[in-house]
Amino acid sequence: MHIMKQFVFPVILVAVVILTACTTAPETGRSQLILIDSAQETKIGFQAFQEMKRKEPTIAKGPKVRLLRRVGKRIAAVVKVPHAQWEFVLFNDPNSANAFALPGGKVGVYTGILPITRNEAGLTTVIAHEIAHVTARHGAERMSQSMLIDVGGSVLSGALGALGNKATHDMIMQAYSLGTTVGVALPYSRTQESEADRVGLLYMARAGHDPREAVKFWQRFKAYNKGRKKPLEFLSTHPLDETRIAAIKRMIPEALQEYKRVKARR
Repeated sequence: MHIMKQFVFPVILVAVVILTACTTAPETGRSQLILIDSAQETKIGFQAFQEMKRKEPTIAKGPKVRLLRRVGKRIAAVVKVPHAQWEFVLFNDPNSANAFALPGGKVGVYTGILPITRNEAGLTTVIAHEIAHVTARHGAERMSQSMLIDVGGSVLSGALGALGNKATHDMIMQAYSLGTTVGVALPYSRTQESEADRVGLLYMARAGHDPREAVKFWQRFKAYNKGRKKPLEFLSTHPLDETRIAAIKRMIPEALQEYKRVKARR
């Protein structure tokens, strides 16, 4: 009976937390579980960005920086980010084809991705996608998910430990870890990537860029990735390039409607 109480109470507590922490992603309406408030999330974003600027070389001026800031400001004008203090920083790393956005409006782009973005529309595709992660609060969602997985693991470990069989305990805990990674964390991350693709296209259109240009960027990105060793899709945090491009093509009509409305108002 004591073991049952030890197991049931945390489960009830987690259930109550889940019921009271559900929210809805903007634009898509997808249900989310977020246990972190936006002020906390923003503080984490600010601190992480300051640390990155301290440790990594940046470029402070020049045509590439001006383009980044111009594109960034156009996207920022059509989105809502809580506690935003917009900052667009170009990190000098030609070997990193990457970009990111953090809560609070902190956006970083690495010089290694610029040959792939190639032009303003390509850079807009990247920045809109990254900012979509922020507006959808994907970082907070992942942290919340990790917290719940940790709680679930602790509850399960405690219940198994009370049974006194270490071999069974270790085997089941390993299965739990693998199951939550492959069955929960990775699919969630791919869902978030696809959501950021869709919402990013809408932001791109609202900022006055033809969303069809996004397909050209992702095709260039696919060419860049050609020959690189990639994991199987179900073991990857991102969709495979072919899957992503096909999905984006299906998303274009919705974004194109936004683009036409913007053009009609001008």
